[in-house]
Amino acid sequence: MQQHSTLGREVDIDRFWQDVQTQARIGALPEGGLGRLALDESDIEARLWLMQEAASLGASAFHDPIGNLYLRREGRSPELPPLLIGSHLDSQPRGGIYDGALGVIAGLAVLRTLHEQDITLECPVEVVSWTNEEGARFAPGTPGSAWFAGVRDIAAIMASRDDAGVSFEQALAPCLEAMEARGSTKRETPFSPSAYLELHIEQGPVLDAGQLPACVVVGIQGVNWYRFRLQGRANHAGTTPMDMRRDAVMGAHALIRELENCVNRRGSQVRFTIGKFSVAPDSINTIADEVTFTVDLRHPDGSVLAAIDDDFAALAATHWQGCPATLERLSSIAPVTFDSAILASLEQKLETYATKAPRLVSGAFHDAIHLANLCPAAMLFVACRDGISHHPDEHVEKDDAAVAVRTLTDTVLELAQG
Repeated sequence: MQQHSTLGREVDIDRFWQDVQTQARIGALPEGGLGRLALDESDIEARLWLMQEAASLGASAFHDPIGNLYLRREGRSPELPPLLIGSHLDSQPRGGIYDGALGVIAGLAVLRTLHEQDITLECPVEVVSWTNEEGARFAPGTPGSAWFAGVRDIAAIMASRDDAGVSFEQALAPCLEAMEARGSTKRETPFSPSAYLELHIEQGPVLDAGQLPACVVVGIQGVNWYRFRLQGRANHAGTTPMDMRRDAVMGAHALIRELENCVNRRGSQVRFTIGKFSVAPDSINTIADEVTFTVDLRHPDGSVLAAIDDDFAALAATHWQGCPATLERLSSIAPVTFDSAILASLEQKLETYATKAPRLVSGAFHDAIHLANLCPAAMLFVACRDGISHHPDEHVEKDDAAVAVRTLTDTVLELAQG
């Protein structure tokens, strides 16, 4: 039995990287990248593969009513709350192979190292794969961790539908059935972990530009999602004079310009994105009578998000090019700051393997944003080439990932020893 503060040096990095590449073949796209949407056949296959690998390491599988998958290595004191290591296996429709999955496989590498070194820690250690983190199939994202943390109602999650009209509940049923058939035991209710750790690619350019492999993450920006709708009047494109139109597209154009001005006044930390834009009746020679578009708004300060929300509401109460607007708030997740003691531990362990890196705030939301309100939590970022993510060109260097997974392993050892 080998138990020391640098257990990370014992991680089999070649096997870890092999597992990363193996999962990348499940749901792989012909042109490269990954199209593994939540609860589709490839997502279920990836879960079953993960269960099989964990079972070979003596881990037990559990799942909950929302489909989160837990892989448990027992501790000397099984009654203690487990330490959770997690991320997600689902991807964007044309996503990369590392987003989310790298963190799950890093957790598997920790279990493998504990197993191979014959180490039993004081508290149990569980690797969790959260359901539908991306929200690409069922919006909004992170329902698995949100339900687990008690911030989202399961009935609303189950009723959400994808673009084909399939409900979350309908898609979940075969997934639960498949996991149960492979020996997963159902847990009916959430629990409070002793701590939560998440390894994830940065999804930004800072580490890569600085030639740094990894860093600790001090917190996550808050995220608000909105849907705006403008109502115009359809008419013939060739016979209606420009000054007699109620064109919903022109109204949306004017509103979007003012939304952009609004967020720009709040400083450079604001992130404002229009991700979906639809026009009805969607005819080349008909003036649009309805436009809907979505806004993704992010900032690390909750008071700034609240102020912009007030501004958005005021703008939505106005007519734009003669078109009335409405605003629907789709979701809101407050900013979080991670646990200072765990951050210090991660940073100390990281300096064993790499040059000290600056601490970052995550611009993207992750499941850790919910767990941080439930238990001590923290994250590690791994550099990704050119900051590219949510795209098949997403790329991580093996050596950079190795630094992060070794750091993660050492931190798990410290936190779970009691």
